[in-house]
Amino acid sequence: MPRLAIRTGAGVLAASTIAAAVPAHAETIRVTIPRIKVAEYHAPYVAAWLEPAAGGTARTVFVWYDVKKKGAEPGSKWLTDLRTWWRKGGRRLKLPADGVSGATRAPGTYDIPLPKGLPKGAYVLKVEAARETGGREIVSLPITVPGASGSTTGKTELGSVTIR
Repeated sequence: MPRLAIRTGAGVLAASTIAAAVPAHAETIRVTIPRIKVAEYHAPYVAAWLEPAAGGTARTVFVWYDVKKKGAEPGSKWLTDLRTWWRKGGRRLKLPADGVSGATRAPGTYDIPLPKGLPKGAYVLKVEAARETGGREIVSLPITVPGASGSTTGKTELGSVTIR
């Protein structure tokens, strides 16, 4: 699987892309997880999904959770804390979902390609984060495909979320 360099506050790390290296012309979602100064910090669970603006079925773009946790419900037990995503379709997703699931991320900025083959139209991108001993936050960003662009910024658990 191709690798993608991701710049974080701590330097550069390599991460597998969802499907393949992102072509220069492809739209990407850039998500920033802010560094929060608290005594006990846990990386947040984060999910992003697209909903047709006119209503319809939500499509999960990515979900980051503790994929290495062992047990009857490995890591996924706490995915219900991503309440909105869980109700919109997360509970029906068989996890780990190939090309969608991934480990939690440390504070930094991450680029994720929009899914290939999205029909033209208006959508709402939603990104939700929940952190153990922390808060929960959801941001929404209306977009139009193709040529999607825009940005929004969270207040606590999420930093900027940009489509470019």
